[in-house]
Amino acid sequence: MIIGVPKEIKNNENRVGVTPAGIAEFVRHGHTVYVQSTAGDGSGFTDEQYVYAGAFLKSTIEEVYAIAEMIVKVKEPIEPEYSLIKKDQLLFTYFHFASYEPLTHAMIANESVCLAYETVEKADRSLPLLVPMSEVAGRMSTQEGAKYLEKPMGGRGVLLGGVPGVKPAEVLVLGGGIVGTQAAKMAAGLGAHVTMMDISLPRLRQLDDIMAENVDTVYSNEYNIREAIKTADLIIGAVLIPGAKAPHLITRDMLKDMRPGTVLVDVAVDQGGCFETTKPTTHEDPIYVIDDVIHYTVANMPGAVPYTSTLALTNATLPYAIQLANKGWKQACKDSKELRLGLNVVEGKVCYKGVSEAFDLPYTPVEDILG
Repeated sequence: MIIGVPKEIKNNENRVGVTPAGIAEFVRHGHTVYVQSTAGDGSGFTDEQYVYAGAFLKSTIEEVYAIAEMIVKVKEPIEPEYSLIKKDQLLFTYFHFASYEPLTHAMIANESVCLAYETVEKADRSLPLLVPMSEVAGRMSTQEGAKYLEKPMGGRGVLLGGVPGVKPAEVLVLGGGIVGTQAAKMAAGLGAHVTMMDISLPRLRQLDDIMAENVDTVYSNEYNIREAIKTADLIIGAVLIPGAKAPHLITRDMLKDMRPGTVLVDVAVDQGGCFETTKPTTHEDPIYVIDDVIHYTVANMPGAVPYTSTLALTNATLPYAIQLANKGWKQACKDSKELRLGLNVVEGKVCYKGVSEAFDLPYTPVEDILG
């Protein structure tokens, strides 16, 4: 198969779809790989490293899309890429369709095959291609939240861990999954008092057993959230419904109950956000303020640490990408239920329920497409 790795063009997205080590694996399996020149620069991988691994370089993004049967990238295509995507071309990347209707319609129109990292799912309901970036984003959410709590950044002027004689910050984490757990670990490690909320009692029991003593678990409902936000310094939104829009756990009217300089970090922004006031921002302009509450809602948070993120992502995606290249997308998806669940939009048809329901679009079962 001919595989293309374009340079990411989303604002401040420095990650790249495949590392040189990943290229070498594709080549070892007999595939041809074209990488756009300088695609890896932001992650610390040079053109020379890609060529040494066996890739061929292309000067422009147009050339990569034109020649490739499968595109492997990091972020969803943005508008300048829509016209480059060909009918029947396989795109293996993050899509987060349910959060952006124009992207969905564009991929329906070009009749490509869109296999989304975020909905590839194992039998135990875990999301293997979302986990590595969720781990990075969860840890980053605490790191960024701590920064914006500083007074020069507009925050309350609170140190997460406090000091002897001064109470630590109050951190509220909404969601006890991968993102929430990593965020809480970081916050607790810095000495903050952390409250984790989730609607799963079994998960809360697990968290109660594994987390540090300065982490408390509370069942998530509107009343408990409204009480917790009154004293929280940093609130991290970490709720995910695979392939669907995130629920709004913090509504616009709740902001008035928060103290000026409180920081909200919404890691669910790619799925529409779990705060009603969330709107996507960029690393270039990451925050905005509503009712004296700071919102950090960068849609590609792991892009700020591209070396770590690219290595972690390729570790997870490469085994699946090799299957797709070796067998072709249709046979690979017939053989693997995990990959089959990754199919979202195929040849003009929406075959993932969360996407069809988000925009009231016709739904075609993936089995009808695979035959």
